[in-house]
Amino acid sequence: MPSGRFPLVFVLVGSVCVATLLELAASAFGQQVPVYPAPPQRMAPSVAPAVYPSTYPSTYPSTYPSTSAATASDVGAPALSPYDDVLPGISTSVTGGAVHASYEDPGPLYAPYGGPDAMTAAAQTLDANTYVDPALVYDEPWTWQITPSGLMYKSYLAGGREPRIASQWVRMRNERWMWDATLGGRVGILRYGTDNALWPQGWQLDFEGAAFPRMDLDNGRDLVSADYRFGIPLTTRRGCWEAKLAYYHLSSHLGDEFMVRHPGYPRINYVRDAMVLGMAIYLSPNLRLYSEADWAFSTDGGAKPWEFQFGVDFSPAEPTGVWGAPFFAINAHLREANDFGGNMTVQSGWQWRGCTGHLCRIGMQYFNGMSDQTQFYNTFEEQIGVGLWYDF
Repeated sequence: MPSGRFPLVFVLVGSVCVATLLELAASAFGQQVPVYPAPPQRMAPSVAPAVYPSTYPSTYPSTYPSTSAATASDVGAPALSPYDDVLPGISTSVTGGAVHASYEDPGPLYAPYGGPDAMTAAAQTLDANTYVDPALVYDEPWTWQITPSGLMYKSYLAGGREPRIASQWVRMRNERWMWDATLGGRVGILRYGTDNALWPQGWQLDFEGAAFPRMDLDNGRDLVSADYRFGIPLTTRRGCWEAKLAYYHLSSHLGDEFMVRHPGYPRINYVRDAMVLGMAIYLSPNLRLYSEADWAFSTDGGAKPWEFQFGVDFSPAEPTGVWGAPFFAINAHLREANDFGGNMTVQSGWQWRGCTGHLCRIGMQYFNGMSDQTQFYNTFEEQIGVGLWYDF
């Protein structure tokens, strides 16, 4: 592919099919989709007691219920208000001098999640095995939170310039081995929404930053180049939809060892200050489709204003335990600087997700297209290798 172009539509359609098959495989490994049926709201008439257990002997002078049992010698009725005046749905009768209460129409059972008023109408008409976001079913309250746990809009798994801790060892088409690393992360600063690390709802302000060095393993791990990025995303999530509006700054630097080994190599001052609008939708709790548009209002070194990304992530959303689960991801990155060509990254392997949403993955990676190292943005690369990725 000398121009760095590829049939992206066919690749993405195939990736969705692969992700669907992997979701079925995850179910076979115990990664069942969580089920959140609506809690019971009323006691079945068949389990209601026929006779109210307490008795009120007529000899007791007060209207306060007595704990002693009634006897056959008790005469008269107690000076009590009828049960119907106190508890609707309960009728009374006098037998042997004692007042007995029985259920005619059982009232609402105690609801552990705050009663039916706290449930959404959709949650009360769920079919069996239907996934429902817990934050929507139980109507979690929205509150202000400083440094919250979890992210509203998670990083793209196969994205080449996403902030995380990562390391890829890849073999280039020209027979060289390279070590591409990522040193950074993204954390929440302020949230107005639910207090939920795995599936938060609401609005959140994040901070991100990362360095992306490349080292030449065939030449003593010499530093070839490094990109640096920091940004401030504003993100939101509601149900299966996510969105982000972000600013970021990216700059690129050529490595000292590379310049010594290649005297006279032209260094460029590649810089982008850009605004990003991204949207994502979960087709299931484990399968996400996303796209974003990136417009730079300040550029240098050959960078141009427009870039686009889109792709698919298959990643089991619930904590996986020690056995883990499979994942699959594909990302397409198009740049105006490459005449709207770009690159494609495919990853597949095994993952482990914790209770706070942190994600560790190992697997294979294939890359084809124009280099993500922006010192070489006009250089075509094809690489295959293994990787280790950790997302906060």
